[in-house]
Amino acid sequence: MMRAAIVRRTAPATASPLELADLPVPEPGPGELLLRVRACAVCRTDLQIAEGDLPARRLPIVPGHQAVGEVVALGPGTEGWRVGDRAGVAWLGWTCGACRFCTSGRENLCPDARFTGWDRDGGFGEYLVADARFALRLPAGFDDLAAAPLLCGGVIGYRSLLRSGIRPGERLGLFGFGASATLAIQVAVHWGCRVFVFTRSPEEQERARRLGAEWAGGYGEAGPEPLDAAVTFAPVGSVVIEALRRLERGGTVAINAIHLDRVPEFSYDWLWLERSICSVANFTRRDAAEFLALAAEIPIRTEFDVFPLERANDALRALAEGRVRGAAVLSLSD
Repeated sequence: MMRAAIVRRTAPATASPLELADLPVPEPGPGELLLRVRACAVCRTDLQIAEGDLPARRLPIVPGHQAVGEVVALGPGTEGWRVGDRAGVAWLGWTCGACRFCTSGRENLCPDARFTGWDRDGGFGEYLVADARFALRLPAGFDDLAAAPLLCGGVIGYRSLLRSGIRPGERLGLFGFGASATLAIQVAVHWGCRVFVFTRSPEEQERARRLGAEWAGGYGEAGPEPLDAAVTFAPVGSVVIEALRRLERGGTVAINAIHLDRVPEFSYDWLWLERSICSVANFTRRDAAEFLALAAEIPIRTEFDVFPLERANDALRALAEGRVRGAAVLSLSD
């Protein structure tokens, strides 16, 4: 048996939606890995699944899609991995490989894609089964706790930068400064971008400056210059409009969120002159490989607060209340 934190029914974070349970250790099927989970970072998407903002695909479910673990068993026909290897398991858990999106380098848009912690049991438990083709090789320079936040916040933040079209020397706005933004800013600074951060929290503003932001202030502040591109991290539609209002002509706002409350009505004048808004949907394995190599090259620094599995509800509440320094990470190691 193994211990896991599961969502049996959705509820607000204040009502402790995660339930500690004893579950059978899963067995890997053909082409699958069984991992002994060492660490799993907690994402806002986990919070949205637990609270019901993101409709559950199935219940009960073990959340968690930023898992780092040791391969302890291989399913029949599994290739490319050995028992004892370290592996990461992220949000993209499976795709069909045959649709027009998969065959054109856009597997993140596969209509039949399955996601870790939403369709498949995730990393809020002592063991995890993953499709070996979607398990990730992790940089040696990161220990388990430090590597876990890279697997969603890092990878999706990297894809968001690509989607925004930002180029070296240009002015980038980051709106919200949680776990994903603290990793994205390090990539942007490494690329030579000028970074401006908008966030309510004075502590986050100061952290942004320490990580290389040229300027940091509140959502209501104009900022020193128009932005060539922006990425929004806050799951609030009004923040998307705040970013659009600060955008230079021809610029793009990339929305790093799987769920927004709503996008309010806005003047077409803010979109005129070929400004654009785009969503960021999942990521590809190529995105993950590129980002993890870059994380080792920079090297990226991760900041995190550690919680034992038994305090997974505390981690969700801390995330909901904005009390997490960087990322929240569940430690499952002995």
